[in-house]
Amino acid sequence: MTTPYDAREMPRGISENDRRRPSAMSRRRFLRLGIGGATLALVGCGDNDDALFAPALPPLDEWLDRGPLEPQRTQVRGVSLHALVATEAAPPGAPPLVLIHGSGLSGRYMIPTARELASDFPVYVPDIPGYGDSGDPGEVLSIPRMSEWLVAWMDAIGLERASFLGNSFGCQVIVDLAMRYPERADRLILQGPTTPPDERSTFWQFVRWRQNEPYNPEMLGEVTMPEYGKAGIWRMIRSYVFQVTDPIEEKVREVEAPALVIRGEYDPITHQAFAEMLARRLPRGELQVLPNIAHTLVFTAPVQLADATRVFMEENA
Repeated sequence: MTTPYDAREMPRGISENDRRRPSAMSRRRFLRLGIGGATLALVGCGDNDDALFAPALPPLDEWLDRGPLEPQRTQVRGVSLHALVATEAAPPGAPPLVLIHGSGLSGRYMIPTARELASDFPVYVPDIPGYGDSGDPGEVLSIPRMSEWLVAWMDAIGLERASFLGNSFGCQVIVDLAMRYPERADRLILQGPTTPPDERSTFWQFVRWRQNEPYNPEMLGEVTMPEYGKAGIWRMIRSYVFQVTDPIEEKVREVEAPALVIRGEYDPITHQAFAEMLARRLPRGELQVLPNIAHTLVFTAPVQLADATRVFMEENA
């Protein structure tokens, strides 16, 4: 039986070293940056010259080759929603898989993983309304509103039920969708879910995102920064507020679908204790830790993520 949330269930950080608090001087330094500086850090600003641990990847144009993925536009509630779709390469009768991007991003960020999975599943990679190449819904969508729009998009393209793979903030969206619309969610893959309850502050989000920077390849900024620019600073700030006030650790208790939590071994944003808690609280949850990878593995380690996804999908068919 799952016990109620207790602070003792959530040791800070991902290791003994990570549990240590910054010095008073370091804390004052970070705090002096204020909300503006921390928000910029959250959206990935800053140099990455010290990316000593970043994986070696092919040139960006090659890495973002869409392969079988084709752009698709669908009118939903008077708004044009953009998605990348590949349905012809998968075997007949294969279950559909929808990939949901993280905060401020778009389906373009998910291309490496989507391309790897397109030969096994009909793959759909939508841009959440207000992000990427999707139209503006006229509001900054909360997490429940995002899941509501995704269900409306599924209705519009005739997708009655699907499995979902979420990245980072996208995990919060698909958990909400699976909780509120259980008949639409077959299986869930939660890659690097956010946000640990004891780190829902600008200070801690700044720290964790900066800790993750050395694991990001330099070219990642060429993908993320244009997307953040499209979203705009106000949408980014509001989405951040929705992210850090969403009780995903409680919502997962109500998810009926089989769910796999995937964490990169070196991910400072989704630390081990949080990943374990989510997997334990999910009624049909599992946890898998992928070695030698950090938070952005949907972009940097698509083969490993796709392999784990295939096994989970097959075992829970």
